Amino acid sequence: MKKVILSAIVFFGVLTKAQDTTDSQFKYLEYDIEKIQNLYRNNKVTVKEVVEAYFKRINDIDKNGIQLNSVITTNPDAIKIADSLDHLDSKFKNKPLFGIPVLLKDNIDTHDKMPNTAGSLALKNSFPLQDSYLVKKLRDAGAVIIGKTNLSEWANFRGEKSTSGWSGLGGLTKNPYILNRNTCGSSAGSGAAISSNLGIIAIGTETNGSIVCPSSFNGIVGLKPTVGLISRQGIIPISSSQDTPGPMARTVKDIAISLGTMAGEDKNDKKTIGNTPFLHKDYTQFLTLTGLKGKRFGYVKGITKGANKKVDDLFLQTLKILEAQGATIVEIEKDWISPEISKNSFELMVSEFKDDLNDYLKSLGKNAAIKNIDELIAFNKNNKEELQYFGQEYLEISAKSNGKKDKNYKKAVTIAQKGSQQGIDSVIKKYNLDAIIAPTTAEAWKTDLKNGDNYDNFYSSSSPAAIAGYPSITLPMGYINELPIGISFFAGKWEEGKLINMAYTFEQINPQRKVPQFLKE
Repeated sequence: MKKVILSAIVFFGVLTKAQDTTDSQFKYLEYDIEKIQNLYRNNKVTVKEVVEAYFKRINDIDKNGIQLNSVITTNPDAIKIADSLDHLDSKFKNKPLFGIPVLLKDNIDTHDKMPNTAGSLALKNSFPLQDSYLVKKLRDAGAVIIGKTNLSEWANFRGEKSTSGWSGLGGLTKNPYILNRNTCGSSAGSGAAISSNLGIIAIGTETNGSIVCPSSFNGIVGLKPTVGLISRQGIIPISSSQDTPGPMARTVKDIAISLGTMAGEDKNDKKTIGNTPFLHKDYTQFLTLTGLKGKRFGYVKGITKGANKKVDDLFLQTLKILEAQGATIVEIEKDWISPEISKNSFELMVSEFKDDLNDYLKSLGKNAAIKNIDELIAFNKNNKEELQYFGQEYLEISAKSNGKKDKNYKKAVTIAQKGSQQGIDSVIKKYNLDAIIAPTTAEAWKTDLKNGDNYDNFYSSSSPAAIAGYPSITLPMGYINELPIGISFFAGKWEEGKLINMAYTFEQINPQRKVPQFLKE
């Protein structure tokens, strides 16, 4: 893939390449699952050699050199696990993720020598008692868990004026396109690491935007599944109504392969019970070039509401590309997520966070470093590092609530979830749509640890699907001043296959992925 120029004159100043990123020495640059596994099948390389190469890449880019700070810890047993895979019989080597280096957001339990921390110093030495359900599925599929990625602490549900991509334990993750730009969050490290070729796929989590926003900012593909497609057991929670894990990768094909390995029913997550008729063990069946021709896509005119003309212009150019492929573009009259829905979504998160977090901490057993949300708040107050940039207002609001016993809780769930679901369903029905499309985000803002995230002239389309618990997928649509911008497709419940088909077709006819060059502004 052709590299971008080493320096560029743009409206906000001069961009220069930070330093040699060793791209020319990294033999697996932009490799995908299929390409790695073809090497294995032809006995060109061992799993151990591949994992060692990715460890060196992490050391060169993340820990030294650029100091991207996207990987919070590496798995000390990964090399041994890789070596053991090399000695298994050929039957296991046909597994869909055999020998694939996978990174996990550091709020997903693994029962090994890696703690699960949510980026918090309070959980620095918190070692789960078992693998999460999805990690078991990944291991069964042949994946090698090579490390955990940094995140916005507590998945960005700790305090006001927070800085996405920062955690007390992991520090600040940098955007690999322009290093002083933000990664978005909360799956910040997952987005930056995969974009920088520190792994093949990563697993992020989303409550509202935490997969799709960092995927957009970091120029990769991200899928937020229907809530209940993949188990949340063993994941540090925010909201049982909206939380879901999901894959992040450089290609739609890798998203499809990895999604099929994780989906399934889990008796420990009631949202997944009964999902079998709606899921697929193999989502690669949707990787055909039929996702655009004859399809009807709805969009809101002036999608960013005038906040960002550059994004509007790029999106309108993209609509012409879709039309040229035989799609029909339908203008939707207005946005259907009301302030009331957003307000009640926040209220249900406040209630659910208290109870769901306390339940998770209880699952850690008698040796848990902290036992409940009150102990967490007290810990932070006694640790200057934790509160050096922003507070813990959301923790405190949640702690003072009555949790799911709050008198307004059920009403909030009904208004938020039912309202957003009915909104999406009714729009799709009214306009006879196959999907709704929108820019995923505007371009990444400059990171500002003192003042927090800057939403001036910013746009994000994550809320409708997130609050409804419906699926959405984002992939690169183009670039504004060297910063990637994603396009999102979202539709109804359990329609991941259809969205993968649309995204794959778009990706193939309009490939936009660029290898980041770690530019300084």
